[in-house]
Amino acid sequence: MARGRHVGSSETKLLQHLLEACGRCEEVPEAYVDIHTGLSGSGVAFVCAFSEALAEGAVKMGMPSSLAHRIAAQTLLGTAKMLLHEGQHPAQLRSDVCTPGGTTIYGLHALEKGGLRAATMSAVEAATCRARELSRK
Repeated sequence: MARGRHVGSSETKLLQHLLEACGRCEEVPEAYVDIHTGLSGSGVAFVCAFSEALAEGAVKMGMPSSLAHRIAAQTLLGTAKMLLHEGQHPAQLRSDVCTPGGTTIYGLHALEKGGLRAATMSAVEAATCRARELSRK
């Protein structure tokens, strides 16, 4: 949430309390609102696309679709819990699960060759730019 200049601390605390019923709530400068939309608002669809791709990779290798989608979702949930509860930076957790010469580093190499990072960063940038355009209307 972003506090307007006419909003007092009691109103801010009330709104924060109400929003925390749905999940985490942090006060940020208003300049971050469109970025938040690009990251979190649109990010749901980005994460769903990644989850779907993970599952489809498993289906390609012979796993039943329903099982692959459940495992992919559980993998995302478990990863999110580790990042939030242990406060680790994603790069540290990624490094921790990579065995030299193992399956994960080979898979990460394939993701890098496919441009996962650049595509993801571009998606957040595009969504943020569109949010800025819409907020001017």
